[in-house]
Amino acid sequence: MTTNSIKTTLLLGALTGLILVAGQLLGGRSGMLLALGCAALLNFGAYWFSDKIVLARYRAKPVPEAEAPRLHAMLDRLVARGGLPKPRLYILPEKAANAFATGRNPAHAAVAVTAGLLETMDAEETEGVIAHELAHIKNRDILISSVAATIAGAITFLASIARWGAIFGGFGSRDGERGANPLGLLFLAILAPVAALIIQMAVSRSREYAADATGAEMAGNPYGLARALEKLDRASRRIPLEATPATSHLFIVMPLGGGLGRLFSTHPPIEERIRRLTGR
Repeated sequence: MTTNSIKTTLLLGALTGLILVAGQLLGGRSGMLLALGCAALLNFGAYWFSDKIVLARYRAKPVPEAEAPRLHAMLDRLVARGGLPKPRLYILPEKAANAFATGRNPAHAAVAVTAGLLETMDAEETEGVIAHELAHIKNRDILISSVAATIAGAITFLASIARWGAIFGGFGSRDGERGANPLGLLFLAILAPVAALIIQMAVSRSREYAADATGAEMAGNPYGLARALEKLDRASRRIPLEATPATSHLFIVMPLGGGLGRLFSTHPPIEERIRRLTGR
């Protein structure tokens, strides 16, 4: 197991532990079991339906080979190098330059690029971007990121319940257990969502570095991807993509523009990604 894989496993374990603590504070043993059950149910839904939901959300259109033969030929070369089944190819009707991969496993995957990306990038840069997205598929990052986002969302939901519980003096006892402590609920309401966000960001950033490295290897050199990242960073500041916070981690660069969107980014700094790719 690689260092990145160990780190990701530990971070996902921390997220799971956090949701159990949240459930415990909210409703004792019953609350802990309920929180675990909710997390399992949400992850099941994310595993089976996240690709359909995100493709529909961004009005992604499938691209037949006859309409984009060069793009398909590029994809064919990359999947042959990476030893992957060919994913479905989509284009998003967006002026913003960006891309993402989705799907529960390599056999049921899709790669989507925006119209703005195809207009902005040259052939080598486009190949670098697609290789990066295929690397996410190869490394099964989509499932990992979906699980992290789902658990983080569940923790935030529990924290919202805790906030109301703290306002109204805690929940009453049930099944012989003591009611939740209002101070504990307040602690949960304030700190749990922040901790969940930090852990989710760490998971996502770790996987981005790994996908950059694998994508560069798949493309045959790191320079197309490095130039693409530099262009994408500038383009996303000029024309940000109107993405939801729940799906922003999927994109190759942070789509939410400047300000707080970048402060709480699920992506590592572009400068550091380029430095790791090129060694300078």
